[in-house]
Amino acid sequence: MQFGIFSVGDVTPDPTTGRTPSEAERIKAMVAIAQKAEEVGLDVFATGEHHNPPFVPSSPTTMLGYIAAKTEKLVLSTATTLITTNDPVKIAEDYAMLQHLADGRVDLVMGRGNTGPVYPWFGKDIRDGIALAVENYALLHTLWRQDVVDWEGRFRTPLQSFTATPRPLDGVPPFVWHGSIRSPEIAEQAAYYGDGFFANNIFWPKEHYQRLIDLYRRRFEHYGHGSADQAIVGLGGQVFMRKNSQDAVREFRPYFDNAPVYGHGPSMEEFMAETPLTVGSPEQVIERTLKFREYFGDYQRQLFLMDHAGLPLKTVLEQLDILGEEVVPVLRREFAVGRPAHVPDAPTHAALLAARNDKETVTR
Repeated sequence: MQFGIFSVGDVTPDPTTGRTPSEAERIKAMVAIAQKAEEVGLDVFATGEHHNPPFVPSSPTTMLGYIAAKTEKLVLSTATTLITTNDPVKIAEDYAMLQHLADGRVDLVMGRGNTGPVYPWFGKDIRDGIALAVENYALLHTLWRQDVVDWEGRFRTPLQSFTATPRPLDGVPPFVWHGSIRSPEIAEQAAYYGDGFFANNIFWPKEHYQRLIDLYRRRFEHYGHGSADQAIVGLGGQVFMRKNSQDAVREFRPYFDNAPVYGHGPSMEEFMAETPLTVGSPEQVIERTLKFREYFGDYQRQLFLMDHAGLPLKTVLEQLDILGEEVVPVLRREFAVGRPAHVPDAPTHAALLAARNDKETVTR
């Protein structure tokens, strides 16, 4: 099972000091956080994609390419790649290039984003959101698997004898997760292609995500990719830790109360009761995270959101030390207990390449 972190890249004032980092400081902080993630033994760093203030990660491939040069083992991913407003041709070429530069340490989470105005900014209509996600991904999937593509659709100009370059590393496209907060159509899309399904698992009660993940698992089996429990599931999570839970609650409260996403709404205690947010001791985080398997079944990837709401870099790096030293080793051990042998690990480039080669050997 893979463990890591994802960043939305928000530039938010620190409510305890009133200081707002510059865009340059926030971008450099994200790089430092990714490097720290590898240092403490995590597997994945994922960045969001946003094209509006107060966020900075408008160019995930630029950031991940830079991080690739500064890391050796870390899987570089996206918390969302906007399949609706990006040209699938550009996605195909950009991420294949990144895949080569990072020696295969690349995958993507496809999503529609959560910012309505982004659609007209890129010449699209938000009312076409689902249709864009379906059509654009069908083209992207084809571009990575066919050397010469003839294609015609509804939302972009046709392609005639087109070849996306570079071709995917070793002829194996980056693995794709389809991310969703609320849309069953996206769970269906992930199942149809046999791709992964990433449930945000932050803003809603577990029952909401259970319905989406159960649908994805059933449809994954329906399309013949394996049994329902072999479907590839990833989850988000949100934690803040100190040795003593009271210290964690006291320190994080002003950040929660003023966060641009959930601040000025339910209390932190109400939010923790209704969502997976855990503010407390490492032991409490371990206990809460282990329950995810009870709700969603054995899964492949767990990412935590840790660098948001104005938390200073020093605090985030301290959180990563706790996560890497005290939490993840226990989670790795406990999640391995009772895990059926037929449940796959999270896909990696090496594993996908080996599976492709095995399949070619069998068919010869």
